[in-house]
Amino acid sequence: MVNIENVTVEFQTKEGSFKAVDNINLTIENGEVFGIVGTSGAGKSTLIRTINLLQKPTFGKIWIDGEDITEYTGHALRAVRHTIGMIFQHFNLIHTKTVFENIAFPMVIAGATKEAIAQRVPELLELVGLSDKMHVYPSKLSGGQKQRVGIARALANNPRILLCDEPTSALDLETTNAILQRYSSRMKWTSLKKYAPKLR
Repeated sequence: MVNIENVTVEFQTKEGSFKAVDNINLTIENGEVFGIVGTSGAGKSTLIRTINLLQKPTFGKIWIDGEDITEYTGHALRAVRHTIGMIFQHFNLIHTKTVFENIAFPMVIAGATKEAIAQRVPELLELVGLSDKMHVYPSKLSGGQKQRVGIARALANNPRILLCDEPTSALDLETTNAILQRYSSRMKWTSLKKYAPKLR
């Protein structure tokens, strides 16, 4: 379960400070799929990034399964992040690594064995329809293919929480539906909610 408690994120500019996220309170139960909706630049990505502390709140707390992680650093923060997958809007792939290595990267960081990686990565490549791109570098991929690599990478460690920042923005409708059907068939979603928080 994720609890966002009184979270505010402020940024400093030459004109002064402004609030990208303003006093958000939100609870997401285990098994829920939760959508955050709002206009472009409203602060949706900023709010999502607070959950794994890529963006630390100016005020407020982030709770995961009853633990206040807001002040976590170092090993404790890394351990939490191993259980949280994130699909970035702009891919964030490592250009000097192959598709296989990009997907395997979070497993390597988490200390997975070579055997586990060798089994898991091909499964994910099949899931996103890129089995033939295993040894290709990101520079040789289309935007949609890069997005699929990002999706596979986010799923590598079987995360208990999956954060998605416009995860299918670079995909065509047919590919999006195919991935969602493949993945949703392997998981049990209990509900779908949409929420428009108090963003800037």
